[in-house]
Amino acid sequence: MVFYIVGAGIFGSVLAERVSNILKQKVVLIDKRDHIGGNCYTFADKETGINCHRYGAHIFHTSNKRVYDYISGFIQLNQYRHFVMTKSNNNIYSMPIGLRTINEFFNLNLTPSECKKFLEKKINDDYIENPNNLEEQAISLIGHELYNAFIKGYTKKQWQRDPKELPASIIKRLPFRTNYCSDYFNDFYQGIPVGGYTPFFEKLLNNDLINIRLNTEYNDIKKEITDNDFIIYTGAIDEFFNYCYGKLEWRTLKFEWSVENTQDFQGCAVMNEADEYIPYTRTHEFKHFHPECNDLIKLNKTIICREYSAEYKQGDVPYYPVNDKKNNELYIKYQEKALNTPNLILGGRLGTYKYMDMDKTILQALVCFDEICNKYF
Repeated sequence: MVFYIVGAGIFGSVLAERVSNILKQKVVLIDKRDHIGGNCYTFADKETGINCHRYGAHIFHTSNKRVYDYISGFIQLNQYRHFVMTKSNNNIYSMPIGLRTINEFFNLNLTPSECKKFLEKKINDDYIENPNNLEEQAISLIGHELYNAFIKGYTKKQWQRDPKELPASIIKRLPFRTNYCSDYFNDFYQGIPVGGYTPFFEKLLNNDLINIRLNTEYNDIKKEITDNDFIIYTGAIDEFFNYCYGKLEWRTLKFEWSVENTQDFQGCAVMNEADEYIPYTRTHEFKHFHPECNDLIKLNKTIICREYSAEYKQGDVPYYPVNDKKNNELYIKYQEKALNTPNLILGGRLGTYKYMDMDKTILQALVCFDEICNKYF
């Protein structure tokens, strides 16, 4: 018996570690890219030494003790806390929207209780009990003015769709507060692995029972898989079934990198661009992710990366599933087909057509491993 795991991202790597270390079974782990780690892959820039995230910022955060205990066996998190700023109409505000942003935007000095009453008046005329789309959901939460300033333009760039065409669930991921807390996440455990994410994956996969094959597609290994083997597939589910029901829609990202001859370019790790006329959605400045690296923080050079959202085309990296009614119905058809395929396990963001934070993906992998043990071992 061999476990063939397709995709060396979080889900695939955690399962490879569990299967090899706990079950003592052989694993063949493949990835079409030339590195492990999936979209969490990080690297040290040769010119500056700054640790960079090749596929956009990834901040680990969780309140799940099981997940935190698991990763703590392989990495140490630094003390980074995620603070995001957003630029709207040439002004800079804290993001997510909170008491500081509301006071600055409306030129007020409200207390938390006053802020709640103020917003209630703002949204009263437009409140919708059961929002049908992202725009209705956002306006029901924060009112027209804040929506137009901070959400509408950014959303149009991110999805290249009118917010009225997007499900309300998308905006529910964005925190919203009426106090001065500026943390982007509320989770108890937060940080970036010291040294970046790649060493984490290297430790996960440090087992002689794991055979890693990079630059390898699933079709390259299909012939060697027997009926006694398992397939754990973390690629796109429609691709696995040769798009027999049609193609699921995704959003992809493009990145524009530069080295700037300054110690600090924007004063924070991530700066969102809320205005629709700015073509990119946000700018990453990676030295801010590692406050423990004092020498790099003082360096009079910094790396920035501007992020552009784009329509997915074959060959691109799929990032965000377009979870509208049409695509979700199509996914269900593929899911049913997968359930009727022996020894096939789908997981991860692509395999389940679901956007998931890192901790949710790790938990999904751990629960999947529990089910494998209970059912087969």
